[in-house]
Amino acid sequence: MAIKITYFVHGTTTDNEKEISSGWSDVGLSELGIKQSINLKEQTKDKVFDVVFCSDLQRAVKSAELAWGGMYQIIPDTRLRECNYGRLNGASSEIVEPMQESECIEKQFPEGESYEDVKSRIADFLDFLKKNYDWKNVAIVGHKAPQLSLDVLLKNKTWTQALAEDWRKTKTWKPGWEYELK
Repeated sequence: MAIKITYFVHGTTTDNEKEISSGWSDVGLSELGIKQSINLKEQTKDKVFDVVFCSDLQRAVKSAELAWGGMYQIIPDTRLRECNYGRLNGASSEIVEPMQESECIEKQFPEGESYEDVKSRIADFLDFLKKNYDWKNVAIVGHKAPQLSLDVLLKNKTWTQALAEDWRKTKTWKPGWEYELK
């Protein structure tokens, strides 16, 4: 069994432009994010997917629809949501991001969840894929914490490694990251 996963992050949001960590706040794409999502269609024209999954938050759903609407079945799934920052959903990234890399890997955000909780959701989603999408090419449109969880679960990185090597820090965005689920 091998499932090929290509992971895409949603387009830029209005919160991203204001340096706000949305978490479970259901914010929309900015004009730039709309353009990025439309451009993704062209950037991925040589790829073929059997199905596209996305977080059920509108920024991920809209990104998937703009890139591949009418081409592939798009299935929203709550397990692919960003980390729930609890009382800090919609707070300044200046506050949230340092917490992501220290105490909230294992400890939950106030009234929210931890990165380990997100990893558990993603592990459950991967089990679902194993049972239902054997030998398929799957696209996922999601957020930061689920992508880092894939790095930990499928690339055997530690949280420290995944966070340090995150494309957001290294400024190495690309139109899709490849993973293999065996």
